[in-house]
Amino acid sequence: MAAADFPLIPRLSAYRIADALEDTPVVMVTGPRQSGKTTLVRAFAGQDRTYVTLDDDTVLAGVRGDPTGFLRTVDRAVIDEVQRVPELLRAIKRSVDTDRRPGRFLLTGSANILVLPQVSESLAGRMEVVSLLPLSQVEILGDRPSFLKAAFAGKVTRPRHVLSGEELVNVVLTGGYPEMLRRETPQRRRAWAREYLNALVQRDVRDIAGVDKLDGMSRLFRTLAHHSGALVNFAQAGGRIGLDEKTARKYVTIFEQLFVVRRVEPWLRNRLKRLVKTPKLHFLDSGLLAATLGATAPSIVKDRAVFGPLLETFVFSEILKQSQWFDDACVIHHFRDKDQAEVDLVVENTVGDVVGIEVKAAATVGSADFKGLRRLADACGEEFKLGVVLYDGDQLVPFGERMFAAPVSSLWA
Repeated sequence: MAAADFPLIPRLSAYRIADALEDTPVVMVTGPRQSGKTTLVRAFAGQDRTYVTLDDDTVLAGVRGDPTGFLRTVDRAVIDEVQRVPELLRAIKRSVDTDRRPGRFLLTGSANILVLPQVSESLAGRMEVVSLLPLSQVEILGDRPSFLKAAFAGKVTRPRHVLSGEELVNVVLTGGYPEMLRRETPQRRRAWAREYLNALVQRDVRDIAGVDKLDGMSRLFRTLAHHSGALVNFAQAGGRIGLDEKTARKYVTIFEQLFVVRRVEPWLRNRLKRLVKTPKLHFLDSGLLAATLGATAPSIVKDRAVFGPLLETFVFSEILKQSQWFDDACVIHHFRDKDQAEVDLVVENTVGDVVGIEVKAAATVGSADFKGLRRLADACGEEFKLGVVLYDGDQLVPFGERMFAAPVSSLWA
């Protein structure tokens, strides 16, 4: 399919944006570069809302020179890539303090500048943040997410169409970036990923952080790719490429701000003393991870172990996206105790109910695969609603009370 023929896929986050614009002065859409933010917000531009992009060097220079003066020229606006001029957010704060009409400013940012105290504090109570990650399978298939709602009710839905084997491998290797979906061969995806990483390091890192050795960031990125889904050891990861622990931590934090990796904190309860308290690190897109690793369908056939971390990254990303559309706020953790019983993903809602998800890149599941989920269930008691092993198979099979083996496709059933 030619790029020009590639269909626009409706984004579920559009509903949240539309709702927020009805009652909030400032709405910020954040997410990684090339996740579709510009395409989405341009749909909200029109006669009463001017579109401005700070990717234009001339516009960028003008706004940097006089953010307050720029805002006097617009009444309501869509402003793209606002992380390039953080000072503009303070000017927006002053503007909305004098005019609190809802929907005045719709912003996008490819870097999470909201972690900067002076930015987050300046717009507290005036802004709603909507996340836009790469496309989910639910969006690609034109469905509505239902997995988490069913899971917290103790149920797993049997998928209408099961993706398994080679079909599932191809979906995982492609991931959700629109540009990756456009490219039909692994070679073209790897070429895009190389350019993506180069743009990330050469431009976006410069926008948000003072980093002298940009080549060190590129090397660390590739090192982290080999440890996606694993416990974080900053000293070890940095040491392999000549970086000290402090620098490695700083660089990982920058990659988090750019929405390409995320730390997943351990699930802890005060009454449990023997839990591992080290976070995991996940890439946010399996396609970008696969391209960075050079993983292909033939290489997975030769060495199936390559597929495990990719599938776990894929499932993590799908759950993370669905959690952002779920009616109840959720937090994603991982679970591991000193006996090495572990659960890949622990999803907890605001009242403390818990769903455990284990990911297995195999076509069969046995009782031993539920060891970590049973340990988690014992720790949670009645708060444990469901334990599921998502696997590369086609059957939905109960494995005891509130325990199921289910196809990965159940995520978008």
